[in-house]
Amino acid sequence: MMQRIRTKMMQDEGFTLIELLIVIVILGILAAVVVFAVNGITNKGTTAACQSDKKSVQVASEAYFAQNGQYAPAVAGQAPYLIQANNQGFLQNWPSSTSYTITYTGGGGTTPPTISSTLSGC
Repeated sequence: MMQRIRTKMMQDEGFTLIELLIVIVILGILAAVVVFAVNGITNKGTTAACQSDKKSVQVASEAYFAQNGQYAPAVAGQAPYLIQANNQGFLQNWPSSTSYTITYTGGGGTTPPTISSTLSGC
């Protein structure tokens, strides 16, 4: 009887502690890879949004120039004459984000303004 119990216990296979630890380490490494991959995607999205906002301000500035013969003057880093007021503006509102700031400097004459951002790579 005891012999049969010993034989059954020897045949009963399961995972050892080492095998379980190896699986946990592998899962941890895979999770770290996924986290860094998602972070890169988010950064690319922010950069693309910044570039799009800069381009929108540039296009609105050129449209203002085409209509008025001069570029919109800058006021406190923005161009309020580009923003929609009584359906006369070229932008619905000034682009803003918590990740970057679009700055409009110069303008007010025939020299094109400088449109910059605080986000590197934008």
